[in-house]
Amino acid sequence: MLAALGVFLLLAAVIAGGVVLLRRGTGDRADRADDAPEDLLAERFARGAIDEQEYRRRLEILEQREHRRRGA
Repeated sequence: MLAALGVFLLLAAVIAGGVVLLRRGTGDRADRADDAPEDLLAERFARGAIDEQEYRRRLEILEQREHRRRGA
């Protein structure tokens, strides 16, 4: 009886840990939805996901888009 309770508690802890990890992973994306595009671009550059040339090209596109939005 005591062994069954121990197995049940262990299983419950594993499931709870999985739920926490899944929520943490999806919560990270939800938080990023509010970040400015320039901040996300800078983060990708800092991580090395894009090179400087790609960073500058995309940043220029974002700045042009913002300029058009303000002028319109």
